[in-house]
Amino acid sequence: MDDDWLIYRGAGAPDPDRIGHLPPPPPWRTFSGEPLPDPAPPIDSTSTRRLGARIDAPPAYDAEALQLINAALYLRRPLLVTGEPGSGKSTLAHAIAYELGLGRVLQWPVVSRTELRDGLYTYDAIGRLQDAQLAERESRAPDDIGAYVKLGPLGTALLPTARPRVLLIDELDKSDIDLPNDLLIVVEEGEFTLPELERTADRPGHQEVRVLTDDGRRVPVRGGRVRCHAFPFIVMTSNGERDFPAPLLRRCIRLHLDPPRDERLAAMVQAHFGAGADEQQLDLIARFTSEDGDGELRPTDQLLNAIYLTQHAGRAEPTRREEIAGLLMRPLETRQR
Repeated sequence: MDDDWLIYRGAGAPDPDRIGHLPPPPPWRTFSGEPLPDPAPPIDSTSTRRLGARIDAPPAYDAEALQLINAALYLRRPLLVTGEPGSGKSTLAHAIAYELGLGRVLQWPVVSRTELRDGLYTYDAIGRLQDAQLAERESRAPDDIGAYVKLGPLGTALLPTARPRVLLIDELDKSDIDLPNDLLIVVEEGEFTLPELERTADRPGHQEVRVLTDDGRRVPVRGGRVRCHAFPFIVMTSNGERDFPAPLLRRCIRLHLDPPRDERLAAMVQAHFGAGADEQQLDLIARFTSEDGDGELRPTDQLLNAIYLTQHAGRAEPTRREEIAGLLMRPLETRQR
């Protein structure tokens, strides 16, 4: 495959200069936010836990997956990743952020009660009222409204950064029926308003307000509106528990990940246990993969747990090693046929 056009190559080794090879967005995905000078914070322990201590060896992806990932990068479209639990859907976002040097991954875990505003921002109106009353009693000026506004993961991702941030919207299929449609509007426009700031933006001294981001930093918001510059790389994951509306699917690049096997599984084991670990653990890997024909679901963290525990509890006793592996690598359920 001619891979000269690939920005993300799945090689694992950091190559932050490659994001600079990304061409300008298509005209219909160009956004006009004025870039902020602050770089993204570096990746944190959330990424290193997922990628392993040797984060130069994340799971490899096949040619089709790499083309779809890069299509999302080029087209500035969200990547909707489906697959069984343990197939590496969430890890993909961290691998991209690490390899391309895009900094800390912004994470928005979705539950049934999640609303769009939870991902955009929060406003502590009660705290502001209480502080205003205290300031009046103490005869001092109240704090600026920006002290009570915090951008969520999605809101932070849409800040006008020069380089795209990576946003993981995890388990979108667990949301209520309205969230995918509400999310579609913001993702399509690349911007949103904060009414609490917008309604006072025409007053002297209120045109620009500094608010707290999901990274814990203060950034300026002008006119009560956040408009992106570099569209974030958004990874939305789904375990397939529900269908999404057609308008959302039409605006996403869709990628299905099968459970890691062969090279991907070997690379994952090496990432967490060191070079050559896959060859040292061939018996456990074979046990983990051999029963797939029975239609049973096993998340890959069961394999990692079994390898770790048998290194300590079953090192000198093969029988104990087999017993531990059998206890930990039990199927969660039977796959639908």
